[in-house]
Amino acid sequence: MYMFDSEETMAIMRQRCSKKRSDLTQEELKLLNEIRRAKQQLLLEIKQLENEMASVNADLEAMDYDEKTDSKMKQLNIGRNKFNMDPKKGIEYLTQNSLVAESPEEVAQFLFKGEGLNKTAIGDYLGIGKEFNIKVLEAFVALHEFKDMILVQALRQFLWSFRLPGEAQKIDRMMECFAKRYCESNPGVFESADTCYVLSFSVIMLNTSLHNPNVKEKPDLERFISMNKGINEGGDLPRELLESLYDSIKKEPFKIPEDDGNDLTHTFFNPDKEGWLWKQGGRIKSWKRRWFILTDNCLYYFEFTQDREPRGIIPLENLQLRNVEDTKKSHCFELYATDNRDVIKAAKMDADGRVVEGRHLTYRMSAGTAEEKEEWMKAVRASISRDPFYEMLSTRKKKATMPSNK
Repeated sequence: MYMFDSEETMAIMRQRCSKKRSDLTQEELKLLNEIRRAKQQLLLEIKQLENEMASVNADLEAMDYDEKTDSKMKQLNIGRNKFNMDPKKGIEYLTQNSLVAESPEEVAQFLFKGEGLNKTAIGDYLGIGKEFNIKVLEAFVALHEFKDMILVQALRQFLWSFRLPGEAQKIDRMMECFAKRYCESNPGVFESADTCYVLSFSVIMLNTSLHNPNVKEKPDLERFISMNKGINEGGDLPRELLESLYDSIKKEPFKIPEDDGNDLTHTFFNPDKEGWLWKQGGRIKSWKRRWFILTDNCLYYFEFTQDREPRGIIPLENLQLRNVEDTKKSHCFELYATDNRDVIKAAKMDADGRVVEGRHLTYRMSAGTAEEKEEWMKAVRASISRDPFYEMLSTRKKKATMPSNK
């Protein structure tokens, strides 16, 4: 930056500034020109400073914007993680932080996009029976476009967007909503949404029967057709339709969406009950201490609390619970089958790390105290399911086979 040489020069300038140019000496004219050059230099440097300040302010604003953006992205990622661990709490966090609007349509859009979301968690949230969740489910299904699709194509699209939960009531609501949407998009294909509902379940069960290696007896086409007789409000569906559905499923099973590796974490994050119990062996009646987790109508047991995978799984479907006395352990209770089965359907990990079918006639456990025993028995009884799925399907099928009053 230009600087005057001395205060003396400034004094001369002040003394001469009122003179006319013609009255100035050569030295004064030279000094005046230098002052003018200095002024121009000063103005130029001031302009450069202004530009630099503007650039710095822009950078600061950009940094502030980036920080806000980063903060919002961090919150969104936190919300997604919370959702994957506990869907209800995740949505609450997202709406409270204005990341997702608190409306069924906005929540449905968030779930439908599914970015970073666990599809098991999506299914769990959509299956909740509260009024808001049911509206979210309806809005979620409405986002699917089923127009001019055959039923199996629509089912493939629908079942890819989330994982069906295990509870029968949740499945019933979801499939009822799907059937209604499909019939609205394709009027005239079925006599009623109940027909679509029953046939959809029939296709899902066919998929399981044809492609599950544990099912030994595979249904053929005639059996599939026979299963669906009279479901179109008392009439039969076209054989060509049923043949095309059967062929499609036989050639290509439904694709089950893969989750992001958090399945076990999600499953065991919010259990109904957990704690240590002693478990009696099946063939060898020794007692081993195991960490039990009760969730999703199943009992999981682990060797250690930090284990990621359970040593065994006991589905509680159609089981009963009773008090028992044991000479070696106190505070005992046991699970046993109630549907004329000798062996309880279960799975466990053997010494080689392979998952094998359990062969227990009963599962006997021992709690540390009488109070703990009562708490466990109460929690397990509340989780024992009566497999209402087939009852509901039977009821709906009966309704679908009734002739229309139209």
